[in-house]
Amino acid sequence: MSTFFRRKATAVTFAVLALTLAGGGIAAAQPSAKAPQEAVQPAARGTNSQPPVTAESARSAKAALKANSTLVATATTVVVNSNGTKARGTGTVIKYGVGQYEVQFGFTVTTGVYVATVGRADACCIPPGGEVSVAPRLSTPNAVFVQTRNSAGTPTDLGFHLVVHTS
Repeated sequence: MSTFFRRKATAVTFAVLALTLAGGGIAAAQPSAKAPQEAVQPAARGTNSQPPVTAESARSAKAALKANSTLVATATTVVVNSNGTKARGTGTVIKYGVGQYEVQFGFTVTTGVYVATVGRADACCIPPGGEVSVAPRLSTPNAVFVQTRNSAGTPTDLGFHLVVHTS
């Protein structure tokens, strides 16, 4: 009886595989087919690209690396106000545009882990709803790029808390 079920399971597996491959082959056979205009995905909610690194930013990042480059493992925190000023913590903040920030540290963070959340610097109130994204800063090994948006996805200046863990 167990042999029957094994054969049946094998047959079902091969049938699923064959149908999957056949379905993929049909889709690949018509690469020039155009989707109707109403089926096209909507545009992205905003830009996901970083602004170019300025000469001042590059100079500042290099100076910070020269000042302290012997860090082994650490968790570093910084709290940034919506206007791009540092409320507390470690690092230098540069505000590029609406909702675009760069936070530079005195050590390389390229292989680190970045965690950010929308937040306020004071203990007063709950922060406004929104989104925050973090990424390594392009061409700057000791910086993190942070982008904030409102809940609708529009770039908006929001305060945030950033934690960078390096090992």
